[in-house]
Amino acid sequence: MQLEITLRFPTMRTHYCGQLRSEHIGETVTVCGWVDRRRDHGGVIFVDVRDRTGVVQIVGDPVRTPEAYPQAESLRNEYVVRVTGRVFQRPDDSLNPKLPTGEIEIYAEAIELLNKVEKQLPFQVSTAETESVREELRLKYRYLDLRRDRMAKNLTLRHEVVKAMRRFLEDNENFMEVETPILTRSTPEGARDYLVPSRVNPGEWFALPQSPQLFKQLLMVSGCDRYYQIARCFRDEDNRADRQPEFTQLDMEMSFMTLEQILALNEALICHIFKAVKGIELTTPFPRMTYAEAMDRYGTDRPDTRFGLELVDVSDLMKDSGFKVFSGAVKAGGIVKILPIPGADSTISNVRIKPGGDLFNEAATAGAKGLAYIRVKEGGEIDTIGAIKDNLSPEQKQELLERTGAKPGHLLLFGAGDAETVNKTLDRLRQVIGRQLNLIDDSKINLLWILEFPMFEWNADEKRLEALHHPFTAPYPEDLGDLKTARAQAYDIIYNGYEVGGGSLRIYQRDIQAKVFEAIGLSEEEANNKFGFLLDAFEYGTPPHGGIAYGLDRLVMLLAGEESIRDVIAFPKTQQARCLLTDAPAGVDAKQLKELYVASTFKPKS
Repeated sequence: MQLEITLRFPTMRTHYCGQLRSEHIGETVTVCGWVDRRRDHGGVIFVDVRDRTGVVQIVGDPVRTPEAYPQAESLRNEYVVRVTGRVFQRPDDSLNPKLPTGEIEIYAEAIELLNKVEKQLPFQVSTAETESVREELRLKYRYLDLRRDRMAKNLTLRHEVVKAMRRFLEDNENFMEVETPILTRSTPEGARDYLVPSRVNPGEWFALPQSPQLFKQLLMVSGCDRYYQIARCFRDEDNRADRQPEFTQLDMEMSFMTLEQILALNEALICHIFKAVKGIELTTPFPRMTYAEAMDRYGTDRPDTRFGLELVDVSDLMKDSGFKVFSGAVKAGGIVKILPIPGADSTISNVRIKPGGDLFNEAATAGAKGLAYIRVKEGGEIDTIGAIKDNLSPEQKQELLERTGAKPGHLLLFGAGDAETVNKTLDRLRQVIGRQLNLIDDSKINLLWILEFPMFEWNADEKRLEALHHPFTAPYPEDLGDLKTARAQAYDIIYNGYEVGGGSLRIYQRDIQAKVFEAIGLSEEEANNKFGFLLDAFEYGTPPHGGIAYGLDRLVMLLAGEESIRDVIAFPKTQQARCLLTDAPAGVDAKQLKELYVASTFKPKS
């Protein structure tokens, strides 16, 4: 992806470093940037100068450019310079096909030192450096890290993705960008809110938005029928590699559109993004799968469909088996599933499956108490350790082999217990083994819609139902008779095993919204106290509407081929929710707390 930048006004430079090509040969140009590296080749000095668009080679020649040569000699890494000179063709023996500017070089006629580096660099910034730098150091000196080629490209990619989103939505689909409040009301239904005390309203609090959900629905009531926003959101939750306490999402809401129309529009949006930023043509429509099918086949609602290793439910086959671990699990309301792995004899040893082995440990991390297995030998014989083999009838063995499609060399890993633990365990093992056996083609782009989620899931800690997505999601009309088992008109978009977006058709009638609040345990008084403004709005002519939100950070992470969203965010937090650059969060003066009528109850450990 070539960054095109046009300079329309008088400036210190005529060109960006990465823009110069063979067509500029013979021109006198001026570039500004940082010294990427300096090399002295027997009197002639070569200086690579870098800006956000790339690197260009500067030549300091004591014979051809004697005026600039002393300055070139004094330069060091990361000095800020302005260079004026003539563009020349590089000699054949120094052409660099790996570099966009590798056909040309600038003979420096004037070098102006704009600023020096006064301290020792904490790490090398040069694009030629390949050493890995500890993330803590990169985040502490983020302004240096962002100069590096990898991070500069990631930020450029992020910009290109946002630009593609805006152009498609505004120019092609008539969406309007509307900003919604950052200081809003706390409605804790999900992650913890970040709270902000109000000085002018003592004892009362704002919350930072976890999403603009309620405001974008109110915009639909207002007649703004196609809304979008590049929205900042905040959630006070434990971090993972693909999560941050503050994050950015593309937020959208649409009125008078069916579920099918919303999916089609979003497929066109995603195709536009891939074409604009990666030059990749995607095929539509994207595949679809119900939530129930995804959980059955993969054990997760965000399956990576680039490889097989699908799960096989054998609960009905094992409910009457003599192996009590299996039969007991089914009788207790749980399930028994198998992860079939072909050709595992030479790759997965028994030691890895037994206690202490890496696969056993992966299963334990997911909550499993053990990992039962069967190996299929020549002639369809099964081999195992323990009581599985002796407690299967010949008919059960044959049925098991037929269902799993197992051939000689297959390894069958079992999960038995409650459905949540079994699915979580086998999904984790499937991903780990798929990666270890090189079954995943990283060049593939598999996009998938997951549909028909349950409206609710059981919260065992609070002994109540809670909305699987959020309580403003509309149920399917035919399921209104029993909301507790209803399917939601919700949809998630999955990209190679990551959820990058999710949305739904919304409830737009007060009576249905009230029933959903009742189902999750909100009394009428609580519902009116927290969401009365929304319920009231529904009585003033609310159109049918739906929407979606994309995790911008996660989408860009995947497009960039990174493993952490911290590498596509300019100034991210650590997994401990700290900013190492500014050392935030930090204490504040007692005077500030007094003005806010707030006192800290925190007591440091002695």
